[in-house]
Amino acid sequence: MSPTMMAIIVLCLYVVFYHFYAKKWLAKRIFILKESAQTPAHRLRDDVDYLPSNQYVLFGHHYASIAGLAPMLGPAIAVIWGWVPALLWVVLGTLLIGAVHDFSALVLSVRHDAKSVGTIVKDVIHPRARLLFLLIIFFLISLAIGVFVLVIAGLFAAPDPAHIPATAHPEAVFPTIALMLIAIVIGILIYRFKQAILWMTMLGFVLMLITTWVGLYIPITGISALNWTWLLLIYAFAASVLPVWLLLQPRDFLNSLLLYLALFCMLIGFFILSPEWVAPAINLHPEGAPPIFPFLFIVIACGAVSGFHGIVASGTTAKQLDKETHAPFIGYGAMIGESLLALMAVMATTAGAFSSHEQWANYYGSWQQAAGLHQKLGVFIQGTGQFVHQLGIPLDLSQAFISVVVVAFAMTSVDTGTRLLRFNVQEIGQTLGIKFLDNRYFATLIAVVAIGFFAFFQVDGKPAGLFLWTLFGTTNQVLAGLTLLAVTLYLYRKRKPILYTMLPMLLVLGTTISAMLMSLYDAVLTEQWMVTIVGGIILFLSLWVLVEAILTIRRIRNNN
Repeated sequence: MSPTMMAIIVLCLYVVFYHFYAKKWLAKRIFILKESAQTPAHRLRDDVDYLPSNQYVLFGHHYASIAGLAPMLGPAIAVIWGWVPALLWVVLGTLLIGAVHDFSALVLSVRHDAKSVGTIVKDVIHPRARLLFLLIIFFLISLAIGVFVLVIAGLFAAPDPAHIPATAHPEAVFPTIALMLIAIVIGILIYRFKQAILWMTMLGFVLMLITTWVGLYIPITGISALNWTWLLLIYAFAASVLPVWLLLQPRDFLNSLLLYLALFCMLIGFFILSPEWVAPAINLHPEGAPPIFPFLFIVIACGAVSGFHGIVASGTTAKQLDKETHAPFIGYGAMIGESLLALMAVMATTAGAFSSHEQWANYYGSWQQAAGLHQKLGVFIQGTGQFVHQLGIPLDLSQAFISVVVVAFAMTSVDTGTRLLRFNVQEIGQTLGIKFLDNRYFATLIAVVAIGFFAFFQVDGKPAGLFLWTLFGTTNQVLAGLTLLAVTLYLYRKRKPILYTMLPMLLVLGTTISAMLMSLYDAVLTEQWMVTIVGGIILFLSLWVLVEAILTIRRIRNNN
């Protein structure tokens, strides 16, 4: 089957599952969402974190927050096992597991005063599980955002304007900075001067496109990756403490419009180009690669299922949800959007960026070649840039446009992730009775220091974040499984059907824990003691949560 026909089938599946499975079944039959229910955004409104928001604006914020680098990077690496396994998991994994996870985490949080999943487990599992969950979340966000900061700094860094590295995109710097300023102005105009959202959106979007074009002609060079890392950490601190309406929400919404445009151009260009597969359909034993099961699921991660999404849904999105009935559109729908982005990554790296199988094999000849983060991000930009080029847009401008999209969403993950980490630190402080951690400035400082640790601290000559990146996929997936476990127990207590969250939970936890055990075994053999220790702690905490859940189920049954 050609890539074009496969893409048409996938688009149809997105529509069918959203309309019938999400809106008709999960929303109305399982969770029984009510439009009249008062959400925490209204009940606890403070205009800093809690703010009732237009569902389309909130969709944009949520989509931009979850669609960071991972759905582009993961599938771009996983295609080493062939396009069929990667595409099946990106699509079916999303529709049956990932989107269900995001939607149910959002609903669960809204019905618990917009608390994070880490805090909610205190009620649905046991108070002991709360701290365990919060510690796992702390590690996951710190590691992920630390690596995102490194990758963005690498994309920005071009110290010598005459010799710009192939992995650098200094043309994305000016549009990225301009977008922050545009978002602040738009936020003030909408929330302080009550200007119409439609007209402000159009103004911001036009200005954003203009700055993208201008950035191509004024690439900002002369700043090293180290200095960019410091600047990004300073930005992360500021973005985390500002009110959501001033920067986070308008910036994410404008970012989402940029991604909608990019996806539209990619899709249309893809259908015009109508490429053929250059990657093998299935490649079970690539040189040096771990076994396809369970590592396909771990590598793709956010492209299908992501525990980070549950943190976003229960961290910032739940605090801004205007009505319960908006949850399917925002939770399930945004994950479909992320799956579409991952689908484009699969198509770009198997049918768009390369003209022959031999050329593809030069990039994916071994696991060592395929696993480079910067290199595979470059392949994504190259392939999707080719799609956009089919619309008559010059290739250099097409690739510059995609690079701006990539950086914009990585930046969104940085500022949203830092705010979520701040919430996490505050909740840890509440759990341990440490009152000064409740201060949002002090909590943000701790969050930024943790992120900086993974960006700066060196292990065997590499930043700690890159050294421990192998743990991101497993920790992310185990967190998704534990979130589904919390949702399942919530439904079990409410005497609602649990099959739709329990089966995904069992699959995710089964594959992830087996992958963690295999990874730890390899780490011991290769004497990677830091990976062994940190991974062992994460596995221990995860298994402890599972034990607490089993004990909770026994207590519920005994009480009945």
